[in-house]
Amino acid sequence: MQALYQLDVQGEDAFEFLVPFFREADPDDFVRNLASDWSKGAWENLKDCDRLITDSTIKWQFTRLSPVDKSILRLSVYQLKFCADIPPKVVINEAIELAKKYSTEKSPAFVNGVLDAVLKKLQT
Repeated sequence: MQALYQLDVQGEDAFEFLVPFFREADPDDFVRNLASDWSKGAWENLKDCDRLITDSTIKWQFTRLSPVDKSILRLSVYQLKFCADIPPKVVINEAIELAKKYSTEKSPAFVNGVLDAVLKKLQT
């Protein structure tokens, strides 16, 4: 989520800083590789993820989303759509926890609602 936030703020130039960022964030190679893969995958599929988010937000313009919520949603939508090995319930629960930790008081419920709507669209 933090990597996607940096990419959103700084653009693709931030990719050069991701390897040192992940190295500093976690000593485990598996975790670092997974975080890197998810960040790159979400960024490469940004248009698909953003379209699903936009189609699932009611009464909210995508441009009005906070950068933190946008990053949480992008990562989660990427995982829901492209990471079949992760149960959707786990993706949504992790997104809610990220929203509780890094965003506003209302964000967990908002993130939950958007991801529930995205999941329904993906299952049809």
